[in-house]
Amino acid sequence: MQAKLAADAIPLPHKRNSWIRTIQKHKVMYALLFPALVYFAVFKYIPMAGIIIAFKNYNLALGLWDSPWVGLKNFKDFINGVYFWDIMRNTIIISLYKLLFGFSAPIVLALLLNEVYTQWFKKIVQTITYLPHFLSWVIVYGLMVALLAPGDGLFNMILKENGVGPISFLTEPAWGRLLIILSEIWKDIGWGAILYLAALAGIDPSLYEAARIDGASKWRQLWHVTLPGIRGVIILMLILKLSHILDAGFDQIFMFANSFNQEKIDIIDTWVYREGLERLKIGLATAVGLFKAAIGFILVLAANKLAKKFDGQIW
Repeated sequence: MQAKLAADAIPLPHKRNSWIRTIQKHKVMYALLFPALVYFAVFKYIPMAGIIIAFKNYNLALGLWDSPWVGLKNFKDFINGVYFWDIMRNTIIISLYKLLFGFSAPIVLALLLNEVYTQWFKKIVQTITYLPHFLSWVIVYGLMVALLAPGDGLFNMILKENGVGPISFLTEPAWGRLLIILSEIWKDIGWGAILYLAALAGIDPSLYEAARIDGASKWRQLWHVTLPGIRGVIILMLILKLSHILDAGFDQIFMFANSFNQEKIDIIDTWVYREGLERLKIGLATAVGLFKAAIGFILVLAANKLAKKFDGQIW
């Protein structure tokens, strides 16, 4: 009996070496995967050691290890700071507006283009809508100045011709958030629609044929065939968007912000830029970055758990 138990306790050679045979069997796939693993290890995981800066009063002269340890002081300074609630409110409001309107706009465009059967017209619309994605925010802001400048902007010139006084779109706080959202939609609506168009192309045409035989209208086909067909992609993109809910768009805000409208569009990232780079409070800036990452991670977990009810989870 003891000999039998001892024999069962000895690991079998084929079990012990199964992972080696698996690698040998799929060595080409692992070879293709290896550069990606190295990239993420070198540029994503190893730099995580720098998180320790968030708990130190980092000094460039002293370096990472010799800078004094301050524990949670940087986090407390951020949360108890004068501008904390202002920049948090601006960040959340702008991010929610972008999520509400910017996330749904590409879906609507993709659904509209999916109903266009004239291929040359469809390609022209696609090209026109996704080209702005390749423009930098510097160029986009230059276009906004040309259109909205109070002196010689195109829109204000039209307003003057109709007896309406010039409006300072780029400096009045009331217009700041609206311009941010509209310019974001204009810039990325076409690029975002590409993914949904690919998902729409994968829907089985026989489903539409069966719906038409049953007498379903276009709206019924949209609701019962099209949207369920791309539901998984929508949920996936929503989860990814939620992970960046506190990233309201540094490049865009940095270009649009000025001393007049800053109170309405100043966000966490622009505040971190001023504190971390201009005032060299690197420990504080790192703490805020870690704070954002933690919030984003929690939101991703929550969204993924909720998405399981719709079969749209990503893990």
